[in-house]
Amino acid sequence: MVRAAVLPAVGAPLEVTGIELPEPGPGRVRIRLAAAGVCHSDLSLSDGTMRVPVPAVLGHEGAGTVVSVGEGVTHVAPGDGVVLNWAPSCGTCHACALGEVWLCANALNGSGDVHARRGDDGTDLHPGLNVAAFAEETVVAAPCVLPAPDGVPLADAALLGCAVLTGYGAVHHAAKVRPGETVAVFGVGGVGLAALQSARIAGAERIVAVDVSPAKEELARHAGATDFVLASGTTHREIRGLTDKQGVDVAVECVGRAATIRAAWDSTRRGGRTTVVGIGGKDQQVTFNALEIFHWGRTLSGCVYGNCDPAADLPVLAEHVRAGRLDLGALVTERIALEEIPAAFGNMLAGKGGRALVVF
Repeated sequence: MVRAAVLPAVGAPLEVTGIELPEPGPGRVRIRLAAAGVCHSDLSLSDGTMRVPVPAVLGHEGAGTVVSVGEGVTHVAPGDGVVLNWAPSCGTCHACALGEVWLCANALNGSGDVHARRGDDGTDLHPGLNVAAFAEETVVAAPCVLPAPDGVPLADAALLGCAVLTGYGAVHHAAKVRPGETVAVFGVGGVGLAALQSARIAGAERIVAVDVSPAKEELARHAGATDFVLASGTTHREIRGLTDKQGVDVAVECVGRAATIRAAWDSTRRGGRTTVVGIGGKDQQVTFNALEIFHWGRTLSGCVYGNCDPAADLPVLAEHVRAGRLDLGALVTERIALEEIPAAFGNMLAGKGGRALVVF
């Protein structure tokens, strides 16, 4: 029996309770979690913005130590440190054949499986986004496990599984920020902080952080922001004022709201690029007129999981960490227990803090 944070139904509060995990069968791995990040996607799953089978154990950003492995698992062994990959690519679908593994059609198939059972009533539980990291231990498919990089503390390595891959990939893969360019990052949460650090690593000349909370300015500047703009109806004008009235070359939106996406678009220069990372609801409608699309010549693109291949990008990120270019600890603004996840959800809704990290 291990403790886990269970979502009993969409819109219901999380319940911390005991669950019974099976022993790992063929191609499966049992992991004792060191830490799990609380991501906005977990909030989106709990409120129904994103759909997964329920009841479920949430949590998809985590790292830990292998307890045991099932038959056929050879790339990790008991005692190894690992990072969870919540969206493993199948390698055979159309997207994978094109090399776009972040769009794999089968990546989330495991979310419909029975993962564990509640210890109190035997109810079947599903693994939210495949890996069910809001638990002391979990059992996952072998492709969901990547060896943890050397020289990176295991608790901090949890952040590599989502926030850092997403923020880094948004800058380097989706937006393709070049040295000397100007960048605006909308939303200074965990992903936004990773995007700010990544823009600095990419050599951006001016990096503007935008958030609704003035308390996040210090976090943003520590991550690499040269300027901080408090979000308002005139955000795009302020950003244009900082860039010789041109607008930034690249805007990275990490919020997922129509107004923020529109503000990011309006903040980019003529011919600039706007990359949307935030996950919004179906009711968030963004409108453009045909003339402005022609006149501005901007590019608007979505970004899934940072357009990353985790197996290829994790070693690159690890090298940035070891070299001191990427500060994982700076993304974490609170270290919490399982019971404190609902409070962390509340902080996200209120626009407070960076990444909350559940430490076991």
